[in-house]
Amino acid sequence: MAGPLLFFSLLAAGVIAALLTRVSWPELSGAFGHPETRYALGFSLVVSAGAMAVAVSIGAPSAYFLARQGFPGKGVLETLLDLPLVMPPLVAGVGLLFLFGRDLLGGPLARVGIHLILTPWGAVAAQAFIATPIVIRAARTAFESVDPGYEETARTLGLKPLTIFLRVNLPLAGRGIVSGLILAWARAMGEFGATLMVAGATRFRTESLPIAVYLNLSSGEVGIAVSCALVLLGAAFVMLLAARFVQKRGAGADPGRGDRSWPTCA
Repeated sequence: MAGPLLFFSLLAAGVIAALLTRVSWPELSGAFGHPETRYALGFSLVVSAGAMAVAVSIGAPSAYFLARQGFPGKGVLETLLDLPLVMPPLVAGVGLLFLFGRDLLGGPLARVGIHLILTPWGAVAAQAFIATPIVIRAARTAFESVDPGYEETARTLGLKPLTIFLRVNLPLAGRGIVSGLILAWARAMGEFGATLMVAGATRFRTESLPIAVYLNLSSGEVGIAVSCALVLLGAAFVMLLAARFVQKRGAGADPGRGDRSWPTCA
């Protein structure tokens, strides 16, 4: 039974080893300090942070509504919301490219000064589109674990629905939401296909870490490509550890209580 586990563990370790041994350490060290690597890292962090802001702004309220409300066609809507999770990123990018093109939303957006195609804002939109369903799924599970009795108590104390959502439900579901947010952030930082189609692949303009890997492999700059790939791997590893830590901290807690430090209704 341990054979498949050992095989895949060695395969994963082999991928990392192949990257580490592809270039010499002096070359790799220089590539880590290269301006293009630093730009790609900074761009990825800023753009993915913007995408997470959009994903949480849309995902948390949507997840709360789905967790608390039943309505005709809910299953169809949930399937539609999950579609970006299984949609090929390149297909998602083509769809976003057409949607934000001049013939559809691009024209009205351009008239108010918003340009998404071949701009960093397009990278934010593409990553948010991919990451939002992850936030919705995680947040919905977290909200469903919160005892509705807390909401009823808050209502009897005269709190308004928005206040209940912000002061009761969000803190109680916080660990689950944060865990999902971390995984969504890791997914956004590694997004390539949709970002390529919407924002393009321009050095020092729309160059995220995955785009930098693609551009430098295409031009034969293996050292920079490997350094960017290793940065992505390191970021993903740290984020996975963080998500597991958050999940384990909340595993032993009463799912109806969540974080006991949430503000009181008084």
